[in-house]
Amino acid sequence: MVQAKKAQRSKVATSARRSGDAMRDADYAALAQFRYQIRSFLAFSEAAAAEQGLTPTQHQALLGIKGFVRPGPATVGDVARFLLVRHHSAVELINRLAKLGLVDRVADPEDARRVHLKLTKKGEQKLQALSRKNLEELRRAASPALSRLLKSFRASSGA
Repeated sequence: MVQAKKAQRSKVATSARRSGDAMRDADYAALAQFRYQIRSFLAFSEAAAAEQGLTPTQHQALLGIKGFVRPGPATVGDVARFLLVRHHSAVELINRLAKLGLVDRVADPEDARRVHLKLTKKGEQKLQALSRKNLEELRRAASPALSRLLKSFRASSGA
């Protein structure tokens, strides 16, 4: 059984090498540039969050509460999924945001066990200011660079 699996993996690897799936230098360059653009934007966004007195994770949580969940209000579970963290980590994050006056918890009228999350006026204002800055940066720097990268990816794949 083990030998059969090894032989099958070897066949797949040999087949992939023969099928012309070899990476070109241009592919590596495009991927490296893409990763650089992502990191540059994230660094910008993190600095903007710090200017507003927020951690990057707090900013992302506010963004997730406002924009990630549709239809209906967000829950702690939604925030955990959006941030790719465990539920108890999201609970602690929401506790800190509530303490800062950025998020309110609202009992679900149909199920008392569920709690909906809602941005406060202060939370809305901070998120709006950060979102404007992020969108401006995307338009200014990242958007043209990402457009060129996407064209490069399409060209290298033959699409």
